[in-house]
Amino acid sequence: MHNELPVKSASVRVRQASLADLDLLVPMFDQYRQFYDRDSSPAAVRTFLAERLKNGDSVLFLAQDGEEALGFTQLYPSFSSVSMARTFILNDLFVAGNARRRGVGKALIDAAIRHGKATGAIRLGLSTAKANEAAQTLYQETDWVREEAFVAYNLGLLN
Repeated sequence: MHNELPVKSASVRVRQASLADLDLLVPMFDQYRQFYDRDSSPAAVRTFLAERLKNGDSVLFLAQDGEEALGFTQLYPSFSSVSMARTFILNDLFVAGNARRRGVGKALIDAAIRHGKATGAIRLGLSTAKANEAAQTLYQETDWVREEAFVAYNLGLLN
C-alpha cells in the first residue's frame, strides 16, 4: 500500500517506506534510539530495519521534503483478543530537529491512522516516556486518549 498525505508545506510528503529507503531511514532511526539513551549503531539499525521490512513485521512511513528525510513512524501489527480484531502499535515516531513544528509529526500520525483504517484495524495504541512532554502534547492534539484504566507491566528477559 502506497500512501501519501498532504501536510502544511506543499513540498513535504508522507509515504510508506520500503527497503530502498534504508539510507534515509537509518540515520533518523539511529538518532531516535539515541534519544532513548541507546548507543549509536547504524549497522545494527540497518539490519533491524531491513529485517522488519523484508519480513513484513512492521509498516514504516517516511516523511520527506524533496529528497530530505524529515521523520518516520513505525507500526507493528497486533490483535485484540477480546474484540477479535486487528490493532496496530505505533511503536516509533521521530521528526528531525530541523523539521519540527512543520506538521510532520501530525502527518505521520495521519498516515498511521489512514493505514489502520484501510486495513480494518479497530485501534492504534502507543506508549511514550513520561518525560517526553513534546510527544504527549502532539498525541493529545491529535485526539489520542491517555490510558487511565489499565496498569502496564514489563518483564525483561535479557540479563
